[in-house]
Amino acid sequence: MKFRCERDVLADAVGSAGRATSGRGGALPVLAGLRLRLDGDHLEITGSDLDLTVTAEIEVAGGDDGVAVIPARLMADIVRALEPGAVNVEVTEDQATITGGRSEFSVNVIPPEEYPQVSEPTADSVTLSAEALADGLRQVVPAASNDDNRLILTGVQLAAEGDGLRLVATDSYRLAVRDLGGQSVLAEGQSVLVPSRALTEVIRSLGDAEEVTLVLGAQDATFRIGGVRVTTRLISGDFPNYRGLIPETQANTLTVDRHALIEAVRRVKLMARESTPIRLEMSHNSLELVAVTQDVGHASERMDVTFEGEGLTIAFNPDYLLDGLDAARGEEVRVETIGDNKPAVLRGSDADDFLYLLMPVRVS
Repeated sequence: MKFRCERDVLADAVGSAGRATSGRGGALPVLAGLRLRLDGDHLEITGSDLDLTVTAEIEVAGGDDGVAVIPARLMADIVRALEPGAVNVEVTEDQATITGGRSEFSVNVIPPEEYPQVSEPTADSVTLSAEALADGLRQVVPAASNDDNRLILTGVQLAAEGDGLRLVATDSYRLAVRDLGGQSVLAEGQSVLVPSRALTEVIRSLGDAEEVTLVLGAQDATFRIGGVRVTTRLISGDFPNYRGLIPETQANTLTVDRHALIEAVRRVKLMARESTPIRLEMSHNSLELVAVTQDVGHASERMDVTFEGEGLTIAFNPDYLLDGLDAARGEEVRVETIGDNKPAVLRGSDADDFLYLLMPVRVS
């Protein structure tokens, strides 16, 4: 195998595919490598851990066609370290030589026949707005769990909702729901559960793309964005029935400048050490944020707001609160509450297609 490519183009492709190799290289050592397949001037670079597979396709100045597996992390480090300009890659039976500028590296390769065949779903495809999907995923993915012992909660549910698609994620402490109107993907009543790790890679790959093609199989899903394909196994199991958690009405509504509240929470959070929550003390046209950490100190900040309802004090995990405020859209945000021990609902002022439900923290 032999080809030439611009450093930045190759670095981006190696980086995208390489992120899928992290995780299970120890179980199957060849998965710590990137599979390169050259056909004419077309190069495919694939990284996989068998659950997530990312393939980046780029055009190069091809020489000799072939297939090779090169250690992913080492290749990424080498390509990024080279001077800007053309990079030459030549692979023999047991070594890959990577040159750029005055630098030359020789890397031992992995036998390509050891690399597993990774199949993609062959079902019908649908085309979605890349901008709408990226925006929706950025709003809900942070609410998914990172705990692999709660596998169901590490996924994002994609479900048919009206004439469009609903994205839902929860880690049991907060719940994010976003509706994408007109983005018809699934049949009525149908839903799938996509790992949030895969969707994080989809977000990275969307960039300035206009469209994304989605192929849903019985056990796998593939997202095609330009020259990148992200294929992931779907999560089996029943997603929690979240609808009953969302209150139909709220007794209290606080409306405040969203950006001002974000900055205030970040300031007061400086005193919220060791999992200390931030208290929101709501009263007529006033909101006071308070954080107290024993043996450290306390912080407070008062804000002018619009408040309708009975005054109350409610406490939240500050990081989860910030995630919800960042995800909301619009100049203002509404915080809807029933009581100090009931979930609060955050909504942006610009649209009703997103809500963020946040469980309160009990404080003495």
